Amino acid sequence: MKIIYMGTPEFAVKSLEHIFNHGYDIPLVVTQIDKKKGRGKKLQPTPVKEKAIELGIEVFQPEDINSDESYNKLKNIDPDFIVVAAYGQILKKRILELPKYNCLNIHASLLPKYRGAAPINWAIMNGDSYTGITIMNMEEGLDTGGMFLKHEIPIEWEDDSQIIHDKLAEVGSNLIIEAIELIVSGDAELTPQKHEESSYAPLLYKGVGNIDWTKTARKIFKKVMGLKPWPSAFTEYKGQKIKIQRVDIEEKEHEITPGTIVDVEPDGIKVAVSDGFIIIKQLQFPGKRSMTVKELLLGNDIEKGYIF
Repeated sequence: MKIIYMGTPEFAVKSLEHIFNHGYDIPLVVTQIDKKKGRGKKLQPTPVKEKAIELGIEVFQPEDINSDESYNKLKNIDPDFIVVAAYGQILKKRILELPKYNCLNIHASLLPKYRGAAPINWAIMNGDSYTGITIMNMEEGLDTGGMFLKHEIPIEWEDDSQIIHDKLAEVGSNLIIEAIELIVSGDAELTPQKHEESSYAPLLYKGVGNIDWTKTARKIFKKVMGLKPWPSAFTEYKGQKIKIQRVDIEEKEHEITPGTIVDVEPDGIKVAVSDGFIIIKQLQFPGKRSMTVKELLLGNDIEKGYIF
């Protein structure tokens, strides 16, 4: 059983490792090209590349997975499956048709909800009470293929995107094995998606984190959790962009202008919102490390009455 594995970020590492540990032959791992990161702008391998090297698997990093060179390389392997997890390039029809069985995608939402690049973050920001993994048969549309398996997990109040990411990576690694076994045995059932129920989870960008203080306390709380650890929710204080990394909420009627700093104490900065207050617990100023409000106030003043 030969499986070509395609993935790039940390989310895709667990499934690669799980497939390998179950004894499947992975002759090739395909991942995105190395990118420059950090202050030194050094080339950094993708998390999937690092894991593949550790496992002794050949790594292929094409700029265009749909080029003739890429297609011929994959075709020569004659795979039984191609498994994709957050790879980062759209596969065209001739690639999708290469495997003997299926080209499978490990998608971090309960399709058809949240098709697209950032399903975990948007599920949290939208206040969903649950999310999950879908093992999908890939086709040319964006996350539109039929579904083999789903597994649901709750989103708890204190779950940020990293916590849900880690939980779903674990779920996906188990579910992909189950799907492969069902398909090979002939027992798998493919369920079409209800396209009219679909929604889109667009790629995150830094500006999406800008806090609108006229929103409800719960909405702002979920934005902070959904964008933690990246790109982070933020606001501006006297011309400086401040990342807001941990907050509590207090739901209480008032007539204070939203965004007003109403109190500054070591245990939090209290800010008015439409239906109560946000208490900022942890934040980060430009060029500084992340710190609690207590740590911040040791060497800095925050102006009470200032409006974000």
